[in-house]
Amino acid sequence: MKLISTIGLAIAYILVSNTTTSAQGCVAVRHMSCAAPAGSADYFKQRNGHWQVSAGYRFFRSYKHFVGDVEQKQRVEQGTNVINVSHAIDLGITYMVNQRLSFSVNLPIQYYDRSSLYEHYGNTVAQNPQQKRFDTGSEGIGDLRISGSYWLVNPVKLPKANLAVGLGVKLPTGKYDVTDDFHKLTKEGIDYTINKPVDQSIQLGDGGVGASIELQGYASITKTLTAYANGFYLFNPKETNSTVRSPEATTIDLVTGTFSVADQFAARIGLSQSIKAVPGLAVMLGGRVEGVPAIDAFGGSSGFRRPGYIVSVEPGLSYMRHKTSIAASVPVAIYRNRIKSYADRLDPLGVKQGDAAFADYLVSVSLSRWF
Repeated sequence: MKLISTIGLAIAYILVSNTTTSAQGCVAVRHMSCAAPAGSADYFKQRNGHWQVSAGYRFFRSYKHFVGDVEQKQRVEQGTNVINVSHAIDLGITYMVNQRLSFSVNLPIQYYDRSSLYEHYGNTVAQNPQQKRFDTGSEGIGDLRISGSYWLVNPVKLPKANLAVGLGVKLPTGKYDVTDDFHKLTKEGIDYTINKPVDQSIQLGDGGVGASIELQGYASITKTLTAYANGFYLFNPKETNSTVRSPEATTIDLVTGTFSVADQFAARIGLSQSIKAVPGLAVMLGGRVEGVPAIDAFGGSSGFRRPGYIVSVEPGLSYMRHKTSIAASVPVAIYRNRIKSYADRLDPLGVKQGDAAFADYLVSVSLSRWF
């Protein structure tokens, strides 16, 4: 019974600490870790005042465009698609007050590269005769995350199932007005550049203070099989930040002229099977959904955003030995939907709907150590 509960708590911890939403394309979900409450393989050996450090790496490459849930295959065929490449390292530290209560701080370090035609010379042959593609990018720290989590049932009692509730605050430490050079052509075909904000999807932060609610839980089904679930919702009450998308324009659109500070969400559910032949090793398979809503729960929803969501199948592995744990997963997208934004819904004809680029998969690896 002790082994079952230990495995359950460890899997719940690994999965929630590895639940970091990532902007899997133009849908700008920020790199942000959920609360990381205590629960490693040596959970029951820990005493008050013990710490845990963690690091996670995530990668994706988005290049497939969707309007609604319809893939715009011609964009790839014509070479006019936008390609976003993202690398992120999430650094975290957790303080365990007691067996039930813990507090965590997480900070992402991000690198983005965005390649496109339309943001520079243009997509058409008339605008861009040689179909030249240029890159813009950003790198630096993202938005800091401070959170706390509390297990509803005391883990010392070795419950077959448990649920932790977490609350968090997101601080706008990530730069939300990163600029880069964009290439343009004069009528005479002479190249020149203008410096302006990069696309919202590769900005390092959103410029708002947010609050989140998080849940994570597990249930032991057999001696080696555990069900897990976790999720969070980030509330961003601030409507827009001060970053003007196109400062070179003669007029600024009042609805989409600046970047929106959007809510975001993520959830996971699945099963974890421990491998008897290799103590500490578990194989996981689950489902995952993450995205940005069109309408925020609190505050206004104007400003430029690309709302949408991704549903993925998520296989993974976890391994725990002594005070160290490592986990890896590769969520593979099975459904992508770029829903109508607040601005799209203001269209009197009801036909306006923007597009967004999504990734086929996300690579995620995390490592943690108690001391």
